[in-house]
Amino acid sequence: MAVQNWIDVLKSSQKTALIQDGKRKIHYLFTDGKEMAEEYNLKTDELICRKWRQKSTLGVQGVWQVEVGEPVNVPAALNSDVIKENCSNPVFMRKDTKTSFQWRIRNLPYTKDVFSVSMEPSERCIIIKTTNKKYYKKFSVPDLDRSQLPLDGSALSYTHANNTLIVSYQKPKEILTLEQELLKEVKKLKGTGEGDVDCTTQ
Repeated sequence: MAVQNWIDVLKSSQKTALIQDGKRKIHYLFTDGKEMAEEYNLKTDELICRKWRQKSTLGVQGVWQVEVGEPVNVPAALNSDVIKENCSNPVFMRKDTKTSFQWRIRNLPYTKDVFSVSMEPSERCIIIKTTNKKYYKKFSVPDLDRSQLPLDGSALSYTHANNTLIVSYQKPKEILTLEQELLKEVKKLKGTGEGDVDCTTQ
């Protein structure tokens, strides 16, 4: 089963752990050269951040791509003439709970009835649209793709409050089991607690 394959890939990867700022930080290096970094809240065990990177075809280290957590914003100097994104533009990010995958899109000042959140099983993605044609977003659920689990329309829901659209997808039992198993593995790792660890490999 694909879920088991993904667990095996995680278990066979090289792992480094670090306890810092109330977080358990885990760095994974996979046999194909890809890297994954995760951060968990030490008290609640909730996943705060997950990001990926891989080397380019020329062997250059790529930039981190955030899958879960706040998007990485490169701060521009205050007096610079750099063109930067308008701070009122919609901000799309994923912030999971224990039982749901959850996406938050900030800066959407419309009422809930303007939004349509649907699923496209053939493309394995979720689509957000607005009737006023002001916002459109199509995104996949990487966790389901990695475990080759089908999308289930009944697991999808959404709400809107404080200019933020919150889309939730109930985690299937296979994912909940996988996450519990992974958390046990992660907790077995002896984490260093001092300073930052250089996780780069030669």
